Amino acid sequence: MAVAFCLPLGMTTVAAEPRPEIISPQVKTSVEKAVSWLLKQQQPSGHFSEQKSNQNPRPGDVPSHSAAMTSLTLMGLSSVGHLPGNSTPEGIAAERALKFIVNHVEPDENGYLGRSDRSRMYGHGIMTLMLTEMLGMSPDTETDRKVRELAEKGIRLILRAQQTPKSEANRGGWRYEPSSSDSDISVSVWQLMALRAAKNSGIEVPKEAIDNAVAYIKRSYRAERDSNGQLKQLEAAFSYEPYGGRQTFSTTAAGLLSLQVAGQYDIPEVIGSSNWLLKFPPEVNEPWFFYGCYYYAQGMYQRGGDHAATARQKTEAMLVSSQSLEGAWYPRNGNEKSAGPVYATSLALLSLSVYHHFLPIYQK
Repeated sequence: MAVAFCLPLGMTTVAAEPRPEIISPQVKTSVEKAVSWLLKQQQPSGHFSEQKSNQNPRPGDVPSHSAAMTSLTLMGLSSVGHLPGNSTPEGIAAERALKFIVNHVEPDENGYLGRSDRSRMYGHGIMTLMLTEMLGMSPDTETDRKVRELAEKGIRLILRAQQTPKSEANRGGWRYEPSSSDSDISVSVWQLMALRAAKNSGIEVPKEAIDNAVAYIKRSYRAERDSNGQLKQLEAAFSYEPYGGRQTFSTTAAGLLSLQVAGQYDIPEVIGSSNWLLKFPPEVNEPWFFYGCYYYAQGMYQRGGDHAATARQKTEAMLVSSQSLEGAWYPRNGNEKSAGPVYATSLALLSLSVYHHFLPIYQK
């Protein structure tokens, strides 16, 4: 599997009023169709799935990946202004989704949220990020208390997992399980974004944890260096793992976004990867397109200027033209195809939400 952005440290998590930006009628219609389709996928328990079910999941044992998918969907809805507690069908759906998470996800004794739905550390990072973004947005004090409790447990687990003994190349990152001794950029970016969002919302996060995560991401940057360690290229990609692995638009966009989330806006790795993405933009049929498009749209927006303008035009054209008539997006390639349309549609919404500015971590 494969949401940007930095607030000053210590700022509380409060939804901002959207700034006036020009959003095209085509994108507005696309977003409305996507939201309408997603609401039709909400199950009686509150989770989102294209697989219909009238069964009420038991707390701590929910359908596979349902909590991670519901967290993605909730962030997608919230990113375009449909927040829990709003007295609209969309706001009510968002509230039901949030209550599904806090009432059905049971962490283990270490705070591991990815256990309940078998989504592992991918799901743990996604859920923890969502929970930190929802702090203060809950419809009632009891839900907010549960959100904070789960979020704090989730952050502690991320910090504990980062301390797992690893090689120098893998140190500071995360992989599939809290005890994994290796790391990859895909899993690590979700954990880093959750840490940064938590820091912004007032949850204690040691500076060293974010610094170590940033150092890990930098080790995945594939530019040539001189004898002094200085970069020799003006553009380069991020790889899936440090010092090796595939180099794609999705791994490069993930690296670009995560470094900016951590406040690293003008370092060579950010400049070089954003330049690389100008030359090698995403295409709809690529592996992990929706995951990568989300990072691409948000990361290039943070970069600003021609990078943001080019990425906005590319993202909107790709997504509007590939949306189904009923409002969903369907993954076309590889492992992403099995993730399904709820996954793809939620990430497409997050990709199109760049100019809405509702979720704190998406604000410049």
